[in-house]
Amino acid sequence: MLGAQIHNSSAWPAVLPTVVWPAMQALHANTVEMPVYWEQLEPEPGKFDFSVVDGLVAQARAHHVRLVLLWFGTWKNGSNHYTPAWMKRQPQRYPNVVGATGQPLDSPSPHAPATLAADIRAFTAFMGHLKLIDPARTVIMVQVENEPGTWGGVRDFSPAAQRLFEAPVPAGLLAALGKPAGAGSWQAVFGEDADEFFHAWFIGRFVGQVAAAGKAVYPLPLYTNAALRDPLRPSRPPSYESGDPTDNVLAIWKAAAPALDLLAPDIYMTDDARYRRVLELYQRPDNALLIPETGSQAANARYFYAALGLGAIGFAPFGLDLANFADSPPGAPALTAANLAAFALNYRAFAPMAREVARLNFEGKLRAVAEAPPTPPAAPDAAAGPAAATATPAPAVAQLAPPLHFAGWDATVAYGPRVGTGAGANAQPIGRAMLAQLGPDEFLVTGAYARVNFRPAGAAAGKPWQFMRVEEGQYENGVFKPVRIWNGDETDWGLQFSSVPQVVRVRLYTR
Repeated sequence: MLGAQIHNSSAWPAVLPTVVWPAMQALHANTVEMPVYWEQLEPEPGKFDFSVVDGLVAQARAHHVRLVLLWFGTWKNGSNHYTPAWMKRQPQRYPNVVGATGQPLDSPSPHAPATLAADIRAFTAFMGHLKLIDPARTVIMVQVENEPGTWGGVRDFSPAAQRLFEAPVPAGLLAALGKPAGAGSWQAVFGEDADEFFHAWFIGRFVGQVAAAGKAVYPLPLYTNAALRDPLRPSRPPSYESGDPTDNVLAIWKAAAPALDLLAPDIYMTDDARYRRVLELYQRPDNALLIPETGSQAANARYFYAALGLGAIGFAPFGLDLANFADSPPGAPALTAANLAAFALNYRAFAPMAREVARLNFEGKLRAVAEAPPTPPAAPDAAAGPAAATATPAPAVAQLAPPLHFAGWDATVAYGPRVGTGAGANAQPIGRAMLAQLGPDEFLVTGAYARVNFRPAGAAAGKPWQFMRVEEGQYENGVFKPVRIWNGDETDWGLQFSSVPQVVRVRLYTR
């Protein structure tokens, strides 16, 4: 999924032609993530208006892209701002969370049967309509709610919620977590994590019931996304959104909402180590890695490769349309030509071979890497005297990724504008590369701001080797079509990739 998520208020058929489609064409995206608004879909109880959904699907089909539709239902960023007006006018029937000191919070309660029933009714109507109008599967996936959780509090302290909190932990959750049956109340079982785990379980149960009802009508893949906590310095709510599928409650969500096919992180972190750690935490045997939302700054383009290297099935920066709202989330700046070009460089290379890349990754034949920031130079050693303190720092040099191992071959990736020419490292960490093994001595390779080279491994380690043939080209209907052969300066230093989207098929041999 070479994706992009549009701004929250851009999914209206009348503005798509000027705001969305020109950007998606420039980006070479094959999938667009668009919201569906409950407040528009059900303006009166039980009366549905599918005109906007119809417009989104029809225009996407006309522009030859797939859709992931985002159900902005009970939760959107922890709040209920997209629920219909008739619900907002009845706060006693559709209540919000009550904070620890009795104050109401701007977040819907997961313990409200009427809210759950209303969401199920609307979501199943929406899914049923999709099934009716979209036999071609223009819509490939649906997000159920959006970052469901609570900001500013750890859980609901209403009387109804408190009774549940003091009751025994459900047997199904205890079994899923490997805890003994009849272990006691939430406090007794989970201690200082009890409030957060309680909230995660009941939000997960709510979302899971909505998902199950929708999937019974139309079994598209379903997922829910998460606002994140710091993966390197974990804290506790309210420093992050409590109850949504953060990394520490993934097992709880898996038990609470089995109808969801995956749980996905929204990554707006700009720190390299934290970004990569989130990818690792959400890439699990029971959870396909999907990045449905990430910052659209140009520096994030390299993380497409980092995610791909961990088996990701999709990647979608936020706000890559022409609306240029000033209130985008942190890490999602207004769209600029540089933002668009950075991600387009990836997508232009991958769009013709997206199906082949997905298959190779699923089969475990693909490796992909992205450049990390350089390690800061060590502080001068005071014991070495004043000369050391005033010495000129060593110039930056091209970085090397750890060797990539394949059957019979190892590959090396060095980052830099023209590695081997003395140009040094990239000024910013923008290098990336992908390699996939097509056969015993054959590879598919692409990248940017990096050089790729090979050496024999295993029984052939140490043997002389050469490029037998390096063909630049692209896939057409599943067949690689060469346009020219690389040799001489283009291969003597390895395979050099810069700011042009190039894909090569490589055959190697040893003597």
